[in-house]
Amino acid sequence: MTDEVLKRYRKSIDNIDAALVCLLAERFKVTQAVGAYKATANLPPADPGREEAQIARLRALSEEAELDPEFSEKFLRFIIDEVIRHHQAAARG
Repeated sequence: MTDEVLKRYRKSIDNIDAALVCLLAERFKVTQAVGAYKATANLPPADPGREEAQIARLRALSEEAELDPEFSEKFLRFIIDEVIRHHQAAARG
């Protein structure tokens, strides 16, 4: 016997997870283009000022959305670190 309420919640979670994956894929397509541009323009792979501004912006958005800002910062930091890794690889050619 299945619990229909739980089943509906899980379906919503599945839909949200699918949207998150699609959004992350789209974000990484754009950041890969940024990395290629930085490599051809001889710009550094990392931009600490931009990173800190983004983290501050995301923390504020998280508070407004009633989401733990610490979690949001960790999540964004993970993404930023991965993007920087891709940019460093692009700079090496």
